[in-house]
Amino acid sequence: MTDPTHQMPPTRSHSLPDSIETFLAIAVGNTRTRVGVLQGSECVKAQSISTTDHGAVLSFLAELVAEFEFASTEPVILMSTVEQKAADSLEEKLRNRFGWACYRFGRDLDIPIRHTLTESGEKTVGQDRLLCAIGAFDVAKQACVVVDMGTSITIDFVDGEGVFHGGAIMPGVSMMLDSLHEHTASLPELKSKKLDPKSNEPAKQTDEAMVLGVNAAARGAIRFLAERYAQFYEGYPQIIATGGDIGLLEDDDLIEAFVPELQLHGIRIACKMILAGDGDEDEQSIGED
Repeated sequence: MTDPTHQMPPTRSHSLPDSIETFLAIAVGNTRTRVGVLQGSECVKAQSISTTDHGAVLSFLAELVAEFEFASTEPVILMSTVEQKAADSLEEKLRNRFGWACYRFGRDLDIPIRHTLTESGEKTVGQDRLLCAIGAFDVAKQACVVVDMGTSITIDFVDGEGVFHGGAIMPGVSMMLDSLHEHTASLPELKSKKLDPKSNEPAKQTDEAMVLGVNAAARGAIRFLAERYAQFYEGYPQIIATGGDIGLLEDDDLIEAFVPELQLHGIRIACKMILAGDGDEDEQSIGED
């Protein structure tokens, strides 16, 4: 591998509390927002909510605050986003309804990960990809391919030292189905669904052919890129999957770990790394490993 490795950025903490045992994490996505409470080393409760339904997000946050014990009357909230306008609007509603502030990656907090991206790549890479990479490396403790089956599918590579090397982005399964419907005269509008693991037959009708095609595209891309990254790395990485459509891969024995809360886990690990970098590691902590 000849790509230069860029060191982690200096970690901004903006008065992040010195020790956080329990906090709220919000990952704002293009279609869905994942909200959860992280306690110690675990995400103990989480829910996926439509990104446009801020009322439901606020209600679930209030439910979590009532259910779990926090160190102060105002919970610590960490937010990542790939949709800045939606995150801005949600943050404003949080402040107006509860008076709560939140720490946002990219504004208040840097994402502490080394990478080999170009200058342009560093500026445009999604926070979700970097945080999932941090979470996946913590889970695998080795080189890994990180598959996020969301609105788009990202298939990224992290080496054995935790360095993020980038990866590939392709349309998600639902986006592929929508595109087939919208850009043809007669193909139907469909929802994604899992293939029958017991059948290897070609599809016998149009809707089944569409489902088989988009599933094959996703699975084939994962296999192709895993082999490509293995050749690049000269070693076979573990494959970890996350995202709303990971159920489509459940019977694929190529996937070695399914982690639905991977981005929230990445937020937890990133916060831990930031706190450790701000001062004495023994005095600043985020839960227990």
